Amino acid sequence: MREKDEINKELEKVEEKMNDPHFWDDKEAAQKVISRYQELKDELEGVGKYDKSDAIITIFGGAGGTDAEDFARMLLEMYLKFAAKKGWTCSLLHSNHNDHGGYRNVTVEVSGKNVFGTLQNESGVHRLVRISPFDSNKKRHTAFAMVEVVPKLKQVKDIDLDENEVRVEFSKSSGPGGQNVNKRETAVRVVHEPTDTSIVVSSERSQEQNRQKALEILRGKLYHMLEEERRAKEEGMQVSKTTDNEWGSQIRSYVLHPYKLVKDHRTNTEVRDVESVFEGDIEPFIEAMKES
Repeated sequence: MREKDEINKELEKVEEKMNDPHFWDDKEAAQKVISRYQELKDELEGVGKYDKSDAIITIFGGAGGTDAEDFARMLLEMYLKFAAKKGWTCSLLHSNHNDHGGYRNVTVEVSGKNVFGTLQNESGVHRLVRISPFDSNKKRHTAFAMVEVVPKLKQVKDIDLDENEVRVEFSKSSGPGGQNVNKRETAVRVVHEPTDTSIVVSSERSQEQNRQKALEILRGKLYHMLEEERRAKEEGMQVSKTTDNEWGSQIRSYVLHPYKLVKDHRTNTEVRDVESVFEGDIEPFIEAMKES
């Protein structure tokens, strides 16, 4: 990602063009320059240039076994309900589910106005505390799930994606007939070997469509990694290449027992109406992060 000095240099060049007495002779070209000027100002002020992009949300069940995979399902439904309230559209790209209706991992594409800018701070480890419905002794369990939100990107100037470094694998995906019926060899898994980042997409009808969709997600993931490194560099922090999906690393806790409370540990925002949160009312947490 670019340093502030580099952005300022380009900003100076753009301002020089805007001060030219013949600037408005070509109105179409002038509008492009003005748009670029605003992009640079936003970038300088820390506004992500992909805030208006659609987003890819991936949720992974973490520590906690079946409860964690069920928690992944709960989080997915929470985001789908939030998206519906915002008038966004969602499409399932890939899911790896268990025998109890939960997900080991699940990926959805969310399309609409300012999706990535709204949801980007949902990335991180989420923690659930409740009486487990899967425990016959009705004991309290703690489970974790990882949420990853990346922008949907077709091309990114900041990211040099060498497809020679991308391994593509094909496998069978379920057709309309169900899990074991009418399978098509269209599911695609792409692996970016330098970062060991992998994406699976099985939603499209052809291998090529799934491959292109997987590459879009890969670009978003690489952008997300670079953005985290840039922010950490500015703040003088050390970036961990992996986030432990367990104790001590959570950004938000959802407690259902012995009391009810959802707390965001970054802003200390608390909501006691846990049911409303799982019904998609996550605005308090999103707004608090914007103000922090």
